[in-house]
Amino acid sequence: MKSFTISKNDSGQRLDKFISKAVPALPKSLMYKYIRTKRIKVNSKKGDIALKLNVGDVVDMYINDEFFAPVDERYDFLSASKNLDIVYEDENIMLLDKKVGLLSHPDETEYNDTLITRIKRYLYEKGDYNPKDENSFAPALVNRIDRNTGGIVIAAKNSESLRILNQKLKDRELEKYYLCVVHGKIPKKSGTLTGWLSKDEKKNKVEVFTRELPGTKQIRTKYSVLSEKDGLSLVEVELLTGRTHQIRAHFASIGHPLLGDGKYGSNALNKPLGYKKQFLYSYRLKFTFETDAGILNYLNGKSFEVPDVWFRREFLDGTLTGGKITR
Repeated sequence: MKSFTISKNDSGQRLDKFISKAVPALPKSLMYKYIRTKRIKVNSKKGDIALKLNVGDVVDMYINDEFFAPVDERYDFLSASKNLDIVYEDENIMLLDKKVGLLSHPDETEYNDTLITRIKRYLYEKGDYNPKDENSFAPALVNRIDRNTGGIVIAAKNSESLRILNQKLKDRELEKYYLCVVHGKIPKKSGTLTGWLSKDEKKNKVEVFTRELPGTKQIRTKYSVLSEKDGLSLVEVELLTGRTHQIRAHFASIGHPLLGDGKYGSNALNKPLGYKKQFLYSYRLKFTFETDAGILNYLNGKSFEVPDVWFRREFLDGTLTGGKITR
């Protein structure tokens, strides 16, 4: 038997979610059976799968010791790189400038060195995070950015901040701005593009239509042209909806694909210029809370920006020509 006392970082989640994180070796089928047969109790009473846990609750698990695997003192995240570009940090959140080429989360191609493992290593070595002190919580990303896109990613350092920001993101109470370079000159220098997007999950590719079709979702992309040079345009974009590959696919659909984008762009246009990476960066974030944000209310109205987006500087000073970019 083992008992878990619910801490602040454990509270607010369902009993089954807590057990899955605290005892990952316990199969879900057994977990549900043990809750039903009172081998897992909350405050000495029969628990319910959907019961929300509160600080101070005691979860008793009368299950075999084999499911309580010993904690590995050598954590995988300690092999991650120490390289971390921090835009902002306080006791609740971090804003990171994720570079192009770095995964947000581990996948089948990379497990150890990702943005989240770098964050865990940083906080562990700083003394702000120790897995041994947590039953179920680990620092987590609120949003994510594709490997081949750079920009601001939000990390939550405690469970309350994570819950608040997940809801704010869902309610679109965060404004996200991107910089990109597109082929050609857009006739209308500012406006809002509207379309309908469908996604092919198998191909991980989307298609944009000018009218609603079965299975499509509406997309809205606000933009402003900042500068034009040599048949290219530097554009600021605000996502009014957040769909997969929205910016890349939307601009390609109106005949202005992103520079360096091999999936939605044109290799015939990219290759002569020598650019192999897409020119897209999530460079600015603003917190625009319309409802109470609890411990994060102090962030409301604040805006954060990546200090130096490399292709903006090179576009404006005229060096973004003739295939000079080698990054």
